Amino acid sequence: MFKNLEGQRVPEVIFKTRQNGEWVDIDSSGLFSGRTVIVFSLPGAFTPTCSSSHVPRFNELAEEFRDLGVDEIVCISVNDAFVMNEWQKQQDADAITFIPDGSGNFTRGMGLLVNRDDLGFGMRSWRYSMLVEDGVIQKMFIEPQEDGDPFHVSDADTMMQYLSRDGSAPVNVVILSKKGCPHCARAKSRLRSGNIRFEELVLQESISGTALRALSGATTVPQIFVNGQFIGDADALENWLETRDAA
Repeated sequence: MFKNLEGQRVPEVIFKTRQNGEWVDIDSSGLFSGRTVIVFSLPGAFTPTCSSSHVPRFNELAEEFRDLGVDEIVCISVNDAFVMNEWQKQQDADAITFIPDGSGNFTRGMGLLVNRDDLGFGMRSWRYSMLVEDGVIQKMFIEPQEDGDPFHVSDADTMMQYLSRDGSAPVNVVILSKKGCPHCARAKSRLRSGNIRFEELVLQESISGTALRALSGATTVPQIFVNGQFIGDADALENWLETRDAA
């Protein structure tokens, strides 16, 4: 079993980073002291789960985390600075700080350096996330020791539920709209008044009419999806919000 280090200080190490073509040393104190930082660590850059789920979701929720008092979100992997920089570009993850732990010193200090010779990786990090306040680990979510690459508890939504006062996960809203649509404007205004962030896909710009019909079964806009569930038009959104507020 991996040891939970809640209540202890993070390891004191120096990270070798590359910034603007120059080597820049960042130590643990500079990264964590006087700040609230989320760290998530994973087996390797460009690997499937890390690239398709772990990084994108933390990047997506970065603004919500900052609203909850988080100063920085840090992704650490036992990779060199060149690999981590290229991976950040490929992921378009500007809201996350990518930190290379090339020699594994930080991960070793966390007690989470594991041998992945079975995959030809060598020594890598076990997957985990943690909340660090002024250099002290407040909460850790360590993946269970099981075969493969478990990804159950170190995800962004689990951390969000921990940080949210009511333990709730963020609401993911997508609205299919078009320019000049008054009902679309009404739906967006209603979402904003409820402090609900949303992603907008504009007809003929971000989405085609064919895709609109395939996704919603409708030809009119707006059409709204919440947490992957199809809600319907602006009136249906009003009903959903009323039900949600009454719950």
